[in-house]
Amino acid sequence: MLTDKQLHTRTDEELMEELKRGRQEALGFLFDRYYRLVFSVALKILRDRGEAEDLMQEVFIEIYRRIEVFNPDKGSAKTWILQYAYHRSLNRQKYLALRNFYDQTEETDLESHEFAHSMKGWNGLTYQDWGQMIEKGLQTLTERERRTLDLAYFQGLLLKEIAVQMEEPLSNIRNHYYRGLKKLRSFLQAHGCMNRTTG
Repeated sequence: MLTDKQLHTRTDEELMEELKRGRQEALGFLFDRYYRLVFSVALKILRDRGEAEDLMQEVFIEIYRRIEVFNPDKGSAKTWILQYAYHRSLNRQKYLALRNFYDQTEETDLESHEFAHSMKGWNGLTYQDWGQMIEKGLQTLTERERRTLDLAYFQGLLLKEIAVQMEEPLSNIRNHYYRGLKKLRSFLQAHGCMNRTTG
């Protein structure tokens, strides 16, 4: 089995092959090479930093889930990754536009309330380790806090949409959201997964 040092020197296509063989560490090296480019594409299309960071993470999750589809004979790994970035960004833009996201700023903008999607937050952790820490952090929340964050981040709902789905007043949903977010940030900071910030 290749060591991390050997993986570091492999081409993109070789890393994709290692990922197909089950070497999850290969995704971390692909992430390090292309997260800035994917983020840049998403930001230009979505025009919102929080949304762009969310989508950047989703693109690499999608790459991991659909790695068997990659065929180097049809194009480079870089091109394949960028295609996902463009397509997912355009789809997300349409989704947000239909919900009047660009007409007003909603509470789900993470400019000042970042947690898992902060690029500073990786701190040398592998993709798998990071996912495990997020899962552990979510387990420290109440059921309503956990469900609110799940609907907001992993299903893309706005807070007012979550209020309808959970059949609670919007004010309650805001409390679940910000309390849960604060607890999750504190958990990740305590375990060295985030840079500590003031405020």
